[in-house]
Amino acid sequence: RMSPADPNPNANRKSSVVRHAMQFAFNLAISAIVISFASWLSGKSPTAAGFVVALPLATMLVLPLSYNEHGNADSALLLAKSILIAIPVSLGFFLPFLFSGRLGMNFWQTYLLGCAMLPVCFFLHRAIVRWWFGA
Repeated sequence: RMSPADPNPNANRKSSVVRHAMQFAFNLAISAIVISFASWLSGKSPTAAGFVVALPLATMLVLPLSYNEHGNADSALLLAKSILIAIPVSLGFFLPFLFSGRLGMNFWQTYLLGCAMLPVCFFLHRAIVRWWFGA
């Protein structure tokens, strides 16, 4: 039975789904534009693209988009702290690139070894965040 105050109870649910879909599409579009720009720039100026990619672009996008979507400042601040810890830890991905010449590895071997380092980096990050922030 419908109440007179809420003639269509499914309208709020549909509105919420549409709002989340629109937020997702907006986030996706902004991210795609930034990534595409960096990729394009790498063909024109690899060193400039390297600098742009090294900027915390993902963080600069995710923090306000996350806060805008969820409206939770404490969560956004914890996210920023987690990212701060993740940056040096995730550099483990690049370690094989430093030693690829000495180890005689080609690009794909080096890249795959870097990818294999990421689970180690993830568990190290998780341990540090739990210890430091109790999260």
